[in-house]
Amino acid sequence: MLELRPNCECCDKDLPVDSTEAMICTYECTFCKDCVDNILSDVCPNCGGGFTLRPIRPCKEYRDGVSVVQQPQSEKTNQHKIHETTAVGFCRKYQTYRAE
Repeated sequence: MLELRPNCECCDKDLPVDSTEAMICTYECTFCKDCVDNILSDVCPNCGGGFTLRPIRPCKEYRDGVSVVQQPQSEKTNQHKIHETTAVGFCRKYQTYRAE
């Protein structure tokens, strides 16, 4: 189950559970769409992978125990630990490499 982290690891923007701006990599590193597009060049500065939109967990419980009410968003915030200049250099270096 996805952790649904509550903030952008780059700019610390709030990304609530229903945000259409939340982007994740395969390790669930979480960034806002603006940072992914304009700073990170669609490359995760932690793993080098790409991003996809984070799915929105349903608020309504269609099946017993399966909803944001029963499985809420994480309260643990994450802040990117790599200096922005280093992250940008890393991301630009690997932006042309994509999994085939």
